[in-house]
Amino acid sequence: MLEKLFKLKENGTNVKTEIMAGITTFMTMAYILAVNPGILSESGMEFGKVFAATAITSAIATLVMAFIANLPFALSAGMGLNAFFTYTVCLGMGHSWQFALTAILCEGIIFLILTFCNIREAIVNSIPESLKKAIGAGIGLFIAFIGLQNAGIVVGGATLVELSDSWYKGSALVAILGLIFTAFLLTKKVKGALLLGIIFSTLIGLFIGSPDKVTVWNPGNATFAPSSPYFFKFAFNEVFANGKSLFDFIIVMFTFLFVDMFDTVGTLIGCAGKSGIIKKDGTIPHCKEALLADAVGTTVGAMLGTSTVTTFVESSSGVSEGGRTGLTALTVSCLFILSLFLEPIFGSIPSAATAPALILVGVMMITPITQINFNDYTEGIPAFLTLLFMVCAYSISDGIMFGILSYVILNALNNKKVGITTYIIAILFIAKIIFNALI
Repeated sequence: MLEKLFKLKENGTNVKTEIMAGITTFMTMAYILAVNPGILSESGMEFGKVFAATAITSAIATLVMAFIANLPFALSAGMGLNAFFTYTVCLGMGHSWQFALTAILCEGIIFLILTFCNIREAIVNSIPESLKKAIGAGIGLFIAFIGLQNAGIVVGGATLVELSDSWYKGSALVAILGLIFTAFLLTKKVKGALLLGIIFSTLIGLFIGSPDKVTVWNPGNATFAPSSPYFFKFAFNEVFANGKSLFDFIIVMFTFLFVDMFDTVGTLIGCAGKSGIIKKDGTIPHCKEALLADAVGTTVGAMLGTSTVTTFVESSSGVSEGGRTGLTALTVSCLFILSLFLEPIFGSIPSAATAPALILVGVMMITPITQINFNDYTEGIPAFLTLLFMVCAYSISDGIMFGILSYVILNALNNKKVGITTYIIAILFIAKIIFNALI
């Protein structure tokens, strides 16, 4: 049955590999179940309800990815977008969280329309080949940087970022020991090395202790009854209350739209490149169906009470473990459902324990950079800017923006052919810059 559904032999994989890959992906992204409710609760939402909404929405969106797209990618509430939700829309602009959810609902509906009209798929396939490789490598650097931050090895400082004064103790030490252990397993080609590294890091974290004080699971105090999410908490009356609110709504909705679109596009390209499924003509199989998954996730997420849903870069950890089909995604989806009943356990996994996996996935994803022709500056400079800004601006979409804009400008000035869709994407990014300037 599984063979018929997911075509395992055709994709050079098996049930054991796919399940292991799914578990690995889930373990590297399980932090979102604690982080997302924590961020959104600062806007006035209830932690437990957002936790339930995050888990259920992630499961539904990832199921769509599994059965409709048959791709090994998982989805959940996007980091960065949840921060924009709370700190910009609610705390900065003074709007309610219901207002923000209304903007996300409308964004999701627009995504559905764009997906069915094949517009989003055309955007993915129009990205120049050199930038596709740069995006994949850039995401590798980006998630490795996230791993260093999660572990407390790299912190903010006088030079913007710097090595932590306590990099040799606490959570940073946990991550470093986990990194050494996981790297050793990889050199020995041990299957499930990333997952084993997460388990190892979690266990040593119990003995070493860490400053990032994640609540340790106590069976005596644990409650396993799942919370219920929000249902249809929208504020259209606030949107149309006056001209300013309507204008704010349009700006907020399009900001969510642009960031989500290009974060997902970047992640799909990066993870697809790592899994080796990108075709010779540069297209991604089942791209439309994959984009449908995050459009459905975003729409459902708004209805249940969570921020914009996107394909997760951490999916690359499962891909690195051999995940090639929707069975990997199905495994992740099942674990999200299970997490509803095991919140105390999953909440006890410290971010330092997943940091080694993120850092080493960065090593695995950097390899496409060797295929970029840096001697041709019309290709090399845009690729370099893509890499640079993904990390320095802490944004996948910003990295793509600088890459696309520089690619179009340099190639146009040198009378080189640039596809019409690439020009359109550049115009969209210019529009995004204008929208951001108006906020």
